[in-house]
Amino acid sequence: MSDTSKAASGPEPFRVPDGDLDDLASTLAKTMAEVRQHGVILDRLGSEPVPASTAPPPIDNVPTAEVANSAQEDGPSSAFILALGSEAYAIELAALSDWVNYLFLPVYGREISTTRPWCAQWHEHPEAVARLHALWLAWQQLTDGEAGLSGPSTWHRDHLDQALVHLRAPNGPFAACTTSPTRPNHRVLATPAPGQLGLAE
Repeated sequence: MSDTSKAASGPEPFRVPDGDLDDLASTLAKTMAEVRQHGVILDRLGSEPVPASTAPPPIDNVPTAEVANSAQEDGPSSAFILALGSEAYAIELAALSDWVNYLFLPVYGREISTTRPWCAQWHEHPEAVARLHALWLAWQQLTDGEAGLSGPSTWHRDHLDQALVHLRAPNGPFAACTTSPTRPNHRVLATPAPGQLGLAE
């Protein structure tokens, strides 16, 4: 049979070895279970009111009530998590936590050490929340199909690498937290009071 007749009938089907089918089926089952779990979480977030106890603590110098009122009247003026009112913040933090726990940490978490501290209670560190949220927003944009084939590479280079340098630095937001997996620790470092930031006269 000639090459032209083969081309007319189409390419030969791709065959997966039987041994690899089990791995593919297992991976697909895990992925589908995670998708179902995320769907349940999203449904719950959309139907349940957020208890007041899950609202974030107010951050100094940020008029939380004004931001919340403005967001309710005009819609959110920013996608950035620190600009959201308490209810919207709690919903966004829950979604961010899924991304951090199921994608960021398993893939990019790396080992905890004195040069790479981490805190299991990262959501209580405002700087960590801000950096991780910004990283997640960029991830959503640059891993979308419309970002093109170089989107993920751009996300790694321009966003992830820089975020990790600051987030996991020995003097970063987790400086007083866990530096050894065998000795968990959590402490939010104090920030300068506004009066202490005045310029010298």
